[in-house]
Amino acid sequence: MIVEMTAYALFSYGAIASQGYSGTAKFIAEQIQTGQSRLQESQVLGLYGKGVLNNLYLVYEECMKPNWDGYGALPISETAYQLAQQFIDALPLGTPPPSFGAEPDGHLTFEWHHSVRRTLSVSISPDGELHYAALLGSSKAYGTEVFYGEAPKKIMDLIYEVIPV
Repeated sequence: MIVEMTAYALFSYGAIASQGYSGTAKFIAEQIQTGQSRLQESQVLGLYGKGVLNNLYLVYEECMKPNWDGYGALPISETAYQLAQQFIDALPLGTPPPSFGAEPDGHLTFEWHHSVRRTLSVSISPDGELHYAALLGSSKAYGTEVFYGEAPKKIMDLIYEVIPV
């Protein structure tokens, strides 16, 4: 049996299918996961195909030791790194790729930059908080969202406001 699903269906119904306990529900959840992974590896739609995991790892590797900046910076913890990977997985297909950085407080940073007045920074803490700050022309937006495995709507809206598609 061949099951064909659009990218929309994979993401719209993925959470529902994965909650079942029957053999069929488990099969569907596995097929959805396989489909999502293949689409993420796509050069056009996915972030994996654009090398974001490699770029994230390079920042993590460079900043995983104490005092990585020469000014007493805290190391990036494995927990923060794993949460950053989960955040990448939670971003919908077609999301513009971010650049990455590290902060002296041990957080990993995702940045979307279009111009001096159109930029977004999302900082991922080891305790699962997403701190964000954006410049949107003459206005600003900032706050904190808790990461529960899904990209918060507020942050997704800001990404697409900074980098319109």
